Amino acid sequence: MMKRFIDKIGKTLCDFLFTVHCPYCGKVIMRNEYACEKCKKHFPEKSIIRYAAGGYKCAVPFPYLDCYKKAIAKFKFGNCGNYAKQLAFMIVIAVNEVYGNKHFDIITCVPIHKNAVRKRGYNQAELLARECAEIMGIEYVDVLEKFKENKTQHSIKAAERAKNVKGVYRICDEEIAYGKNILIIDDIITTGNTLGECAETITKAGCSGVSCAALCAVMFS
Repeated sequence: MMKRFIDKIGKTLCDFLFTVHCPYCGKVIMRNEYACEKCKKHFPEKSIIRYAAGGYKCAVPFPYLDCYKKAIAKFKFGNCGNYAKQLAFMIVIAVNEVYGNKHFDIITCVPIHKNAVRKRGYNQAELLARECAEIMGIEYVDVLEKFKENKTQHSIKAAERAKNVKGVYRICDEEIAYGKNILIIDDIITTGNTLGECAETITKAGCSGVSCAALCAVMFS
């Protein structure tokens, strides 16, 4: 009796200290929910399929617009890394929809330079990838590292972006990637040059295949 009472108090205290919010509108939601009911009703009916440079398929749940764009801004720059689990849930849905029963040996992320991690406090793509790995029951591994700093992709023209990411990533350990089917995750796909460069770097390490996923895709008219 006393144990149940203590457990209940503990859960109530935990709920109070770690309130969960809908990433898309900020409304308080249950801890096991990924969005509020109102936002869920407006989610796209189908996942978006984009292709990164080099022809690597990318599964995406949302366009980079409206509340989804705001959610990424809060997640990435508003110290809301705790949104990762809810956001990752939608990436997993898109991955399952686009790739079906395809088997992945490893999930990894697009890395950012250590100076960017130091400034922001975390790599948003890594948080998403780790949560996707947990949901899907697949091992997360740091396959790549970004060893050269470059300009941020959004700060330069689309025509310059392929050159900007060329040669800035390298494999952490070729044995990790060799013969593996790998899913690489990022937060946004725009021109697809960043994901494409990462996928190509992994491919050259001898993996059996690379697939991509992102939370949002920039839509071009």
